[in-house]
Amino acid sequence: MVTEQEVEAIGRTLLDPAQPLPARFRALFTLRNLGGRAAVGWISRGFGDSSALLKHELAYCLGQMREAAAIPVLLRVLQDPRQEPMVRHEAGEALGAIGNPEVLDVLKRYSEDPVVEVAETCQLAVRRLEWLQENAEEPGGSPYLSVDPAPPAEETDVAKLRDALLDESRALFDRYRAMFALRNLGGREAALALVDGLRSGSALFRHEIGYVLGQLRHEASVPGLTAALRSRAESAMVRHECAEALGAIALEGCRETLRAFAGDDERVVRESCEVALDMLAYETGSQFQYADGLCKLQA
Repeated sequence: MVTEQEVEAIGRTLLDPAQPLPARFRALFTLRNLGGRAAVGWISRGFGDSSALLKHELAYCLGQMREAAAIPVLLRVLQDPRQEPMVRHEAGEALGAIGNPEVLDVLKRYSEDPVVEVAETCQLAVRRLEWLQENAEEPGGSPYLSVDPAPPAEETDVAKLRDALLDESRALFDRYRAMFALRNLGGREAALALVDGLRSGSALFRHEIGYVLGQLRHEASVPGLTAALRSRAESAMVRHECAEALGAIALEGCRETLRAFAGDDERVVRESCEVALDMLAYETGSQFQYADGLCKLQA
């Protein structure tokens, strides 16, 4: 068992801006893996940080932990216009992941937010909560152990799923369902279909494609992810997710690309490259996924 003092030490590392960002990320994922109110409390204290990337990841982890104790802080972040759009978006997504219908009214209100990434995220979160109510059960477990913003589509034909993914006349929720179905199918054909999504839809949609490709970790996606990271015309929200995906795929060519953008003008991009390089080093040195080994404190 982990002692209260050990949890506090991890939490203090997370909140210490003097610590290297990769060390703070490792502390965050350790707290996520530990779970419980104390971990939620330490993570919740980080939203005053200057790093949008870190705050975005704080919200993501709170959503994945699915602790009701995180709802108040996530609501505050979503409703705070001083927070960066990518942080507010992640707070909205986290509220959808936790799955408590009591937040529906707030999510519906922010589905019309003037920041499109926030509005689209809240629309997705509303649909997820409605889907849960309609189906009276959680969607089938993700093979990646993640709580996703939409359940996977039941279709298994890659070509049909690709068509649905790229059809901008469809509801965003349905396109997300196609996205997660492709991820769950896996393989080269599915990876290439997802890569096509990096040239489609809104910044929020493309950012989620980058995230999913990072989960899938197929080498066929490296050229598409690299092109998106290299594009100065692309949203920083998308570029950062593509950088992290390259770190997860962890090929030598990915390392070279990440080093090339570690000094990018966009803070969120260069910080993502820093974290991704640390992730890549971890992945190439261990059979465990990034930060999973840190939860051995529980043993």
